[in-house]
Amino acid sequence: MITVGLFYKKKYFENTGYPEAVSRSLSGKNIKCRTVDDSSQLDGIDVLVVFGGDGTILTVASECARKGIKILGINYGHLGFLAEFEPEKLDYALELLCSGKYNTQKRSLLKINYCGKIYYALNDLVIQRCTSGNAFSNTVNLEAAIDGSVVDNYTADGLIVSTPTGSTAYSLAAGGSILTPDINAFIMTPICAHSLHSRPVVYNDNSVLTINRLDDRGALNIIVDGVAEDCLFGEGKIEISRAEFVLEFITSPDRDFFNKLLFKLNKWST
Repeated sequence: MITVGLFYKKKYFENTGYPEAVSRSLSGKNIKCRTVDDSSQLDGIDVLVVFGGDGTILTVASECARKGIKILGINYGHLGFLAEFEPEKLDYALELLCSGKYNTQKRSLLKINYCGKIYYALNDLVIQRCTSGNAFSNTVNLEAAIDGSVVDNYTADGLIVSTPTGSTAYSLAAGGSILTPDINAFIMTPICAHSLHSRPVVYNDNSVLTINRLDDRGALNIIVDGVAEDCLFGEGKIEISRAEFVLEFITSPDRDFFNKLLFKLNKWST
């Protein structure tokens, strides 16, 4: 028997009775079910049903990957690239879960090493100039090397390093290419580079990307999956590789990546 966790932002579903109804539905099908408030309560969970948008899923993504917990996403956000099912497909999603007749898709994560601190990102790492206070910087000067070979020196607002999952997020908005989830690659995308030859670079995810700061003007924000985790003052090095674990999403057997992509991008433009 599997144990299912329900994860959602309380401010959106509080007093609706909705999560309780889902819990009763699953319990009636002889599936253990409990509410999860944060990533510290994931022990013993086999599948986490996440109600929300991409931000809600990213909150627990790396910890679910680390613990081998599958995610079933129900989109209650604006775009919901990461959530497989729209709200009107909830019953169908639960039926797939209960029957076990679903597919899964594995997604790679970034492993980010900065000063001995390790972060994991399902979407992206953003290294970006500080735009306020005494740490303000007009541009940043970064050297990027892949497996020890220098790719380019960037004078820019920053750099985005993205997984295929995150290639439809900030990297896409900054001019990066879309990578399909089955590609074993990452993409490095400069942000407003002060050079006509600086372009996004797609590289093998077995490689190690090293980013060195070449100046000490102001601070650099280190942003992991949309959360400002750290700051780099002065010269420093950030090492990015593929994480040793993957995240599994539960998907529909008739899933069509390009059909969903077109639907989401059209929704984005409205």
